[in-house]
Amino acid sequence: MVVKFAQNDRGNPPGKLADAELHFCEGTLDGLKLIGFGVWERKSGNGRNVTFPARQYSVNGERRSFALLRPVVDAAAQERVREFILQAYAEYEEQLVAAD
Repeated sequence: MVVKFAQNDRGNPPGKLADAELHFCEGTLDGLKLIGFGVWERKSGNGRNVTFPARQYSVNGERRSFALLRPVVDAAAQERVREFILQAYAEYEEQLVAAD
């Protein structure tokens, strides 16, 4: 699996650093990608966060959302994906700095 980023150069919405996609390189999902991840600066300024692809829906006029990529059993599975994307983003940032 490879992570691809699209830098948020416009600064809108505030705090969003990049959009991310997971590109699958082998197995049954080879040749497919999962889009909709976001890399964000934490509001407290300490670190980064990753949001997962989600679907919005409305209940009694209130907007809600549910994650499209959810754990089957092990809740830590989402955290592993989050850390994988954050590590890939750190490497991506290093490449951007080296290119300047």
